[in-house]
Amino acid sequence: MSTPLPTPRLRTTQVLSDAYGRVATDLRVSLTDRCNLRCTYCMPAEGLEWLPGDEVLTDQEITRLIRVGVERLGITTVRLTGGEPLLRKNLEQLVADINSLVPRPTVALTTNGIGLAARAQRLADAGLSRINISLDTLNADTFAQLTRRRRLSDVLAGVTAARAAGLQPVKINTVLMRGLNDHEAADLLRWAMAENVQLRFIEQMPLDAQHAWQRTEMVTAAEIRAALEQHVVLTEDPEDAASRGSAPAELFRVAGTGHRVGIIAAVSKPFCGACDRVRLTADGQIRNCLFARSESDLRTPMRSGASDDELADLWVAAVASKQPGHGINDPSFLQPDRPMSAIGG
Repeated sequence: MSTPLPTPRLRTTQVLSDAYGRVATDLRVSLTDRCNLRCTYCMPAEGLEWLPGDEVLTDQEITRLIRVGVERLGITTVRLTGGEPLLRKNLEQLVADINSLVPRPTVALTTNGIGLAARAQRLADAGLSRINISLDTLNADTFAQLTRRRRLSDVLAGVTAARAAGLQPVKINTVLMRGLNDHEAADLLRWAMAENVQLRFIEQMPLDAQHAWQRTEMVTAAEIRAALEQHVVLTEDPEDAASRGSAPAELFRVAGTGHRVGIIAAVSKPFCGACDRVRLTADGQIRNCLFARSESDLRTPMRSGASDDELADLWVAAVASKQPGHGINDPSFLQPDRPMSAIGG
């Protein structure tokens, strides 16, 4: 008489929950800390000391950790960021590999748009669904002043290519800087409506490498809305408010049109209570918040032979320690040691 084999025990899917009832389903993955711009609110003109190549996750390592997140931890959206993610040579293949996971996550990209014109269609064909493009000005001289590079035409060409490739929605991320481009709010909105892309203004956050951010110099969400309302009528739609969920942007409809504009008030009106994001840095660290002062290492255990189950457990433990908010408005707030380019947006 044969002895029946034991029924295999299947791994129970976990969730990335914290002590405040939030569940992370949106994974932001930084592919590199390098960037081909030098935006004044992000890094100094000479750039930064980049991560050594052997510390940066390989394509296979990135895909494995994303697979663990998708298959075992309930991740449903993967956003690829940087630095500048288009500097990753095998980006199209990486998008395709993520797109092939089961269950299939939504794959998005945040980019400065330089080089996008030549790659937008290939990225869409690989499975990219959504794209955010950073653009702070429509003036070539102001662009050069803000980014220390004369590449405005490249960014605009990238926007056109993203639309032509069928990426929807194409969102434009704009940071207004007092005395530099804050007078362009209405012009940017008119351009976005003409291009049929969604503009989102973002309050400048304390994430610059120089630690020179000053609250008094930040153009607030209230100021942005007031500047826009000198030219258009903005209305708050109850349906938009009800469906906002964890989305960072508060949406306003432009009266008399079918267009919306978003304002992200990360500093003046924090939305931490609805946060569903977790971040993976280019060197394999889990961060629970842009402004976190601590990280949890997945790279070292992964390279030391940790199983998928063990990596999932480490990830769950990391997210369980997430703080209730970013603390920017607390007098004891300290900027994170890593600048934005080394964290991933």
